[in-house]
Amino acid sequence: MRAVAGLFALLVATAAGAQEGKFVQDAAHSEINFVAESRLLDANGFFDKWNADITFNSADWSKSSVALTIDTKSINTRVTARDNHLRSKDFFAADSFPQITFVSKIINKVGDAKVNITGDLTIRGVTKQVTIPGTMVFWDEAKQMGRMKGQFTIVRTDYGVSFNSSMNPIANEIPVAFNITFKPKTS
Repeated sequence: MRAVAGLFALLVATAAGAQEGKFVQDAAHSEINFVAESRLLDANGFFDKWNADITFNSADWSKSSVALTIDTKSINTRVTARDNHLRSKDFFAADSFPQITFVSKIINKVGDAKVNITGDLTIRGVTKQVTIPGTMVFWDEAKQMGRMKGQFTIVRTDYGVSFNSSMNPIANEIPVAFNITFKPKTS
């Protein structure tokens, strides 16, 4: 769900003079994780399937953008029964809402290696504007690749993910962490 944050950070490449380029996540070296805290056990999870379309222009950041699409059914907490429940109407209603999306609107560089990416996050058909901070770990101009990481928090009930149990209450605020290596898009 907050997986979207990781991809936004990809736009932060700080290489001077680089030309506008199209990028995607390097799936083998990228992840978007979340933690849903609860009374009995925190559920650490991620999404197995997601895509990012990224445009980066180091000369004019206002021309940079990111669009992220996450396959809701690919949620993975390493517990099959819990994953099936998370796909149900109690949580993500994956049959009715098969995707979580993020589309950037504004990209602001806030430091040498830091960026804030503001855009629309849609979960269960509910769209809210969010700002996601990120830090560029590295940018290799010659290879046109880099790595971005960061974390942010979403309020799950803002998106209609409101199921709770009196026996095992779930926190409303869900931390999301991303660590994404990105590379040039090929066709």
